[in-house]
Amino acid sequence: MGIIVANLFLTLDGVYQGPGGREEDTEGGFTLGGWQLPVSDAEAEAAIEAGIGHIDALLLGRKTYDIFAAYWPNQSDDIGGTLNRVPKFVVSSTLTDPTWEGTTVLPDAAAAGRLRDEYNQVHMFGSGVLIRSLLQADVLDRLHLWLYPVTLGQGKRLFDAGTVPATFRLAEPARTFPKGSVSLVYERAGGVRTQDMPGA
Repeated sequence: MGIIVANLFLTLDGVYQGPGGREEDTEGGFTLGGWQLPVSDAEAEAAIEAGIGHIDALLLGRKTYDIFAAYWPNQSDDIGGTLNRVPKFVVSSTLTDPTWEGTTVLPDAAAAGRLRDEYNQVHMFGSGVLIRSLLQADVLDRLHLWLYPVTLGQGKRLFDAGTVPATFRLAEPARTFPKGSVSLVYERAGGVRTQDMPGA
């Protein structure tokens, strides 16, 4: 069986909205899009690109799909070549005619979970709403967080009200990069246990 890996670029205060460009995602009046590149570096970018090389299928939520479908079909670099070549899946209840070649629409998180029966590595980018749905359905195998040394104070956050209580374990050693970003790869490790501190 394969795995579903959610890759998410995240600020220190948990915001994942609009890392790639000022106009990428302005929903909710978000004004700080394009925050990732100034706190990134060549080493981190190379690591991200290397990870993309392992993708067998791409899974996206509707909002991120619309962003990707407007940009990547016109790109022919290594990343664009990979994303255009692999099968693409979008979870949506409203999309009926996807424009990005090779795209299949899925109805829900459970259907997305079944992609593990067909592909070794199904990767996601962004798609915070879908990530939460996959966690609730217990079909997300790895959470790859790229944590950047910046706080925004506004924007969409991954873990908000309704987050499923869960414990995670590091699946790979943490990696740090010259400008202070950190790569953290987690796997689910069951529910939350509680325990009083000594003397509490």
